[in-house]
Amino acid sequence: MAKLSGFPEYLPAERIVEQRVLDHLRRTFELHGFTSIETRAVEPVSELLRKGEIDKEVYGVRRLAAEGDETEKDALALHFDLTVPFARYVVENANDLDFPFRRYQIQKVWRGERPQQGRFREFTQADIDIVGRDTLPFHADVDVAQVMAEALAGLPVPPLTLQVNNRKLLEGFYLGVGAADPAAVMRVVDKLDKLPGEKVIELLGTDAGLDLRQAELCLAVAQICTPDGSFVEQVRALGVEHPMLDEGLEELRQVVEGATAPEGVTVTADLRIARGLDYYTGTVFETRMAGYEQLGSICSGGRYDQLARDNRSTYPGVGISLGVSRLLAPLFADGLRADRSVPTAVLVTLLDEDSRPASAEIARALRSRGVPTEVAPRPQKLGQQIRHAERRGIPFVWFPATGDQPHQVKDIRSGDQVDADPSVWLPPAEDLAPRLVTTDTTEETTP
Repeated sequence: MAKLSGFPEYLPAERIVEQRVLDHLRRTFELHGFTSIETRAVEPVSELLRKGEIDKEVYGVRRLAAEGDETEKDALALHFDLTVPFARYVVENANDLDFPFRRYQIQKVWRGERPQQGRFREFTQADIDIVGRDTLPFHADVDVAQVMAEALAGLPVPPLTLQVNNRKLLEGFYLGVGAADPAAVMRVVDKLDKLPGEKVIELLGTDAGLDLRQAELCLAVAQICTPDGSFVEQVRALGVEHPMLDEGLEELRQVVEGATAPEGVTVTADLRIARGLDYYTGTVFETRMAGYEQLGSICSGGRYDQLARDNRSTYPGVGISLGVSRLLAPLFADGLRADRSVPTAVLVTLLDEDSRPASAEIARALRSRGVPTEVAPRPQKLGQQIRHAERRGIPFVWFPATGDQPHQVKDIRSGDQVDADPSVWLPPAEDLAPRLVTTDTTEETTP
């Protein structure tokens, strides 16, 4: 049977990498006080499309046994992200939540788009959000940037750049130059990664109604990118003024200067970034990975002040979402894997079936002290049992005591074999769990 395009399935050595990444993300999020939730896989179609997505990206869901009495208002679809379901979750459970509510969520999402490198129809996302009731202090934007920067820094990936901008800065600047439709300007400027500046200026005239001077100013501000607060002076030097611009500049400065970048991650103010979803109202994030810029952003998000509301309150929030599957796909293609396909560190051999209880007791003794251990499936010749361990990457083979021969353990990589007591022996710490390696190195990568 042919594989379904866009629905990734990992081999065991790849799945171990994914699990290691997810474990690291959970640890980091929880260290910062984020609590885990899970939302249902489906939402009403009307709710999903109301948030600015297009219907071709949504997978509809229906019962095969439906008798045709389901109406359009009953239509359901798989969620295309985790932010929209989270907004609904907050509104429905507001009376049982403590605000500000810090949540992380790691789940599958589905999008009906054309599969290509790093883009799937089913994939895993890892989100963090901070949501308030009626108000949310701006320092939450800084917190989210800081937490995700720390989470990204601990991943087995090339250097990353967390790009930050502010929609208030953009809209205020465009209003300051006299643009009648700031949203149209944003849509054109968002194409800078794909089009030369001359073409962008042309489109700003035809699609956004700007004259040449206005278009040149909008292009100039979009080309500002700094790793510190110096972008403020560069924007001011363009001579554009507007109260919303002032607010956006100050908010962006706070994020860029307040989010300490760990080694492996650079936080920059990048004034091209706008994000396409309509619900973002302030800070916006995108993230690029060195050497894989063709993937686009692998970690995105922003501030949303009006996404969640009920008859009594509004629930402003800020969040960022990491596309775990998108991040890992090119790294798997380039050879990132675990150095063994199982978590097992020790294989206990079998002399014969009658000795299975004794081998199982050795395994229990090792497991009781945290050593992943399994017993050989069959009492084959010892050479065959060793080859079984080699094929799976298991580093140690245990030989039970027989007669005057004590227990022994062998490192099948070096050939070293020593006497050992299953009640006290431990392998080196680095061998307790699979190591992450690439095809051209045996060095372990983080986390």
